[in-house]
Amino acid sequence: MGSALPTLALFALAALAEIAGCFAFWAWARMEKSALWLLPGLGCLVLFAWVLTRAESDFAGRAYAAYGGIYILCSLVWLWAVEGQVPGLRDLAGTALCLCGAALILSGARG
Repeated sequence: MGSALPTLALFALAALAEIAGCFAFWAWARMEKSALWLLPGLGCLVLFAWVLTRAESDFAGRAYAAYGGIYILCSLVWLWAVEGQVPGLRDLAGTALCLCGAALILSGARG
């Protein structure tokens, strides 16, 4: 089932797709954007789910747990790049802690 993309690249792509998909729903529900935003949002969420299945892992739960750290990092990049809000020191410290956890999960013994 392998993929040519490294696991971290897959996690980053999955995070971008998930965040974009969820943001489309946020825009519709909280920012009064057109319901047409839901169509690409659904497409992004389907892409997210498919991309995440491409990550090398024997167990879905382990892949999802490790993915969480990358998702948090990508969420803060989105916050800054798309929403124009600069992450604070606590945001960055929390992200660093989560990335350490993700790295620990990815490097753990298998079997």
